[in-house]
Amino acid sequence: SSRVVEIQSQMSERAVELLGLPEDRPCLLLDVGCGSGLSGDYISDKGHYWIGMDISPAMLDVAVEREVEGDLLLADVGHGIPFRPGMFDGCISISAVQWLCNADKKSHSPPKRLYRFFSTLYTALARGSRAVLQLYPENSEQLELITAQAMRAGFTGGMVVDYPNSAKAKKFFLCLFVGASGTLPKGLGTECADEEIHQAKFTNERMRFRNIKGKSVKKSRDWILEKKERRRRQGKEVRADTKYTGRKRRPRF
Repeated sequence: SSRVVEIQSQMSERAVELLGLPEDRPCLLLDVGCGSGLSGDYISDKGHYWIGMDISPAMLDVAVEREVEGDLLLADVGHGIPFRPGMFDGCISISAVQWLCNADKKSHSPPKRLYRFFSTLYTALARGSRAVLQLYPENSEQLELITAQAMRAGFTGGMVVDYPNSAKAKKFFLCLFVGASGTLPKGLGTECADEEIHQAKFTNERMRFRNIKGKSVKKSRDWILEKKERRRRQGKEVRADTKYTGRKRRPRF
C-alpha cells in the first residue's frame, strides 16, 4: 500500500541521514534486506550507488521489474556479507535485521547468525564509515542480543530512538561505527525527553497490541469490572463492585 511505501521511504531517508555521508562525492552503500529496492531509489536520488542483498527471490524480481539502479544479490545475510574488505562507504537496512533473531531451521543459532552477519559486515565497511539498521525488535532481549553481537564484532555506537514517547512514530535505528567512534546522533522528538532516551521502554508485545485494540490492561480495575460485567450477563454469582475492586492488597507479614 502507498502508506507502507511512504513509511519505508521516510525510514530510508532517515537512515541515510544518520550515515552522515560526505556531500562532495558519490558513495557505495550496501542495502541489507533491500526488498523491492525502495530504499535504493532514495540512495540513487541522492547520487550514491548501492548493492542490495535480500533472501527473497520474489522481492528481488520486483526490484528487477522496477529497473532499480542498484546491483542485486540473492543471499541470506545470516551466512555473512560476501564482499571484499573495506568495499562499502556505509550500510543501511530497513526492517530486516530482527529476522536474524528467528531460528527458521534446526541448525540456525540466532547469536551465531547475528555474529556472522556483523563480523563480515564490519570487514566489508571502510574504516570510519557507519551502518544504520532500522529494526522492529520484539522485546528488549532481542535488542540486547542484536546490540551485543554487533559490539562483539568490533562496532561501537548504539541505539538511536526517534520519537520515543509516541507509540506510532517510535523507531529504532542501530547506529554503528567502524573504527573511529563517532558521537551517537540524537533521536528525533527527544528534545524534551533526554532522560527517557537512555532507557527505551519496552512493553510486553502482546499487551501493547491488546491496548491498541482498545482492550484494558490485564488485572487493571477496568479489566476486572469488564470481566465481572460479562459474568453477570452470563447469570453468574458475582460480588458487588466497591471502591476496593481492583485494588492491590498491602503485603501481610
